[in-house]
Amino acid sequence: MRRWPAAAGRRSASATHLLSRNSSVAWSWVGCDRGWGYAPAVAGRAGRPASAGGCGAGVGAGGDIRPGRRVVRRLGKVGGHLVAGLKAAGRSALLAAERESRSGKGELLDGAARGAVLRAMRDYTPADLGQSGVMWTRASTRTLIRLVWGVSMTEQGVGKWLRRHGFTPQRPARRSYRQQDEQVRAWLEEEYPAIASRARREKAEPVWADQCGLRSDTAPPGRSWAPARHTPIVRVNGRRFKVDIMSAVASRGALWFTVFPEKFTADVFCAFLDRLARQARRKVHVIVDRHPVHRSKAVKRWLAENAERIELHLTPGYSPELNPDELLNADLKHHVHAARATSTDDLARETRRFLHRRQRQPHIVTGYFHGRHVRYTIQ
Repeated sequence: MRRWPAAAGRRSASATHLLSRNSSVAWSWVGCDRGWGYAPAVAGRAGRPASAGGCGAGVGAGGDIRPGRRVVRRLGKVGGHLVAGLKAAGRSALLAAERESRSGKGELLDGAARGAVLRAMRDYTPADLGQSGVMWTRASTRTLIRLVWGVSMTEQGVGKWLRRHGFTPQRPARRSYRQQDEQVRAWLEEEYPAIASRARREKAEPVWADQCGLRSDTAPPGRSWAPARHTPIVRVNGRRFKVDIMSAVASRGALWFTVFPEKFTADVFCAFLDRLARQARRKVHVIVDRHPVHRSKAVKRWLAENAERIELHLTPGYSPELNPDELLNADLKHHVHAARATSTDDLARETRRFLHRRQRQPHIVTGYFHGRHVRYTIQ
């Protein structure tokens, strides 16, 4: 009997590991420095055996195939089962079956139960189904499965099961309870297409505007790397002050803004609209939300006097996700840390610096219009 030496059994162990993972296996006549013998090779590798050059398997006197001692020693209990299988069934014990899809195989929930759980998670919140909270976690999903179908799963198993069926953990988008779905549908299907068509006929430009504020008492955004169990500390100004920003963006990458420390009033808004119309050098259709200032009598009078230069349109109430300028506000609040400012002038200066930089980066401004909820503005 000739046995392959175990000194070079590393690659053969890899091949045996592949066997245990149900890969398709062929057998090749390979050699090493001590002789020749059969060894497993991964199929589809142009006939190249996985154990070529290694000597972890051997060939007995009767043609039986035996793994080397080092292979069995490295595989531990699996190696013992490998030897037992060889003795019982010979070469056929190592021939692996084709791997089958895991979807639905060995699951505790049948197709009907699985579909019901996934539909419930897609269409409802845990609070709608009698649980606490509004977001689906592994624990709440586990509770739903146990209460409805009487099947107990671990939280880790629930996470793997959800990923297997196309669910991923995501940060939810916020929507107001007061938002009217019918008004949103009418805006997307009727009102905004009419505004865009009219702007094209008049060779005017649709512009999206919004107002936001930065406060010094807001927490610094994001997270910071730090040693475990040592929470990082960010020094902030304990005083309270703020600045307001009125901005407008166009899909071609244009950006207009004004920064002011005083209260947002009709006079401030009209002054901004006047400057916007002058700098655009053509008629503009300004689209804003339903802030009380935007609907004030003073603004309506000013618009009536400047109807040939500018028109104002209002989006549905409680629907900030429809305005691309909201993405500029989020970008601003992410990069300008109001809590680090030492005074109102310092905060206003940092805000203007950031917005001037964005004016020189029209590709970023254009990118705001490619967001999932505002892509309708350029289609």
